[in-house]
Amino acid sequence: MATSMVIGTQWGDEGKGKVVDYLAEQADVVVRSQGGNNAGHTVVVDDQAFALRLLPSGILYDNKENIIGTGVVVDPKGLLDEIKGLEEKGKSAKNLKISDRAHVVMPYHRALDVAEENSKAEGQKIGTTKNGIGPCYADKVNRVGIRMCDLMDPEVFKEKLAYSVKMKNAMLEKVYNQPELMVDYDTLLEEYLGYADQIRHMVTDTNVELFEMIESGKKVLFEGAQATMLDLDNGTYPFVTSSHPVAGGASTGAGLGPNYLKGIVGVVKAYSTRVGEGPFPSELLDQTGDKIRNEGHEFGTVTGRPRRCGWLDLVVVKYAAALNSLDHLAITRLDI
Repeated sequence: MATSMVIGTQWGDEGKGKVVDYLAEQADVVVRSQGGNNAGHTVVVDDQAFALRLLPSGILYDNKENIIGTGVVVDPKGLLDEIKGLEEKGKSAKNLKISDRAHVVMPYHRALDVAEENSKAEGQKIGTTKNGIGPCYADKVNRVGIRMCDLMDPEVFKEKLAYSVKMKNAMLEKVYNQPELMVDYDTLLEEYLGYADQIRHMVTDTNVELFEMIESGKKVLFEGAQATMLDLDNGTYPFVTSSHPVAGGASTGAGLGPNYLKGIVGVVKAYSTRVGEGPFPSELLDQTGDKIRNEGHEFGTVTGRPRRCGWLDLVVVKYAAALNSLDHLAITRLDI
């Protein structure tokens, strides 16, 4: 058995993409286990930059298997757009597999994300990317979510979609008083059944396939999105993401026992950055902070938002090392 994992030790944007790309070259399989298209990283191959959101970094290699695991929430339109962009640059998603248990991000999730964030006063906003990730995970926890296996079955999908559209439109109109964000059932049904036809060949029981891959001796790399301090349980709550970007989250998100996770690599940036709201003890609100941001090109891969910058916080890194039981540390951005 040969596995490894890459974890962010701060608030994200530590340069995980570069480390993942380096390790992916030695792996047979690359797995995304949590998050959605709210998280992104940039990988440069042959002077071409690829901004990956949902796709595992192994997708840039023709000879790697790539898995979007059970714990990921998938926006089918975003995924297909990403695949199209990949193909336009000469790459292929032929080796991509999507868990049939992964939950589907719907337009009403994005609408609720916008409505919820708009309803909060300044100082209470989370700083969400408004891609619908939080509301999708909320449906998952509330056991009313639509999974990939539901999307693949038209009759099941029709029934679940009808219930969800009714409930979400009621919330948008009566709770948030934003009827302009309401969605149309027939439009969504036609659109998403079309997506289902395009991705059907990728959807499978990745839990079983991944277990068989490891048992057969294949080298598997688990690719973490976001970072430790954004973990739903262990991060700077409530200014966190809706999933578990720690080593333990990879176990449940990929559908494997924790003993299968070996060689955990924590990525730490030589300074600290954060996107969105929330505590940031070492933040620099001065010319030095501005200089770090400009020298390091610290702007979000997904949102384009300027990142908050500050000195390295070793208390945070030590906490992440314990929480993730790190085996190795990869330090990035020392040149900056």
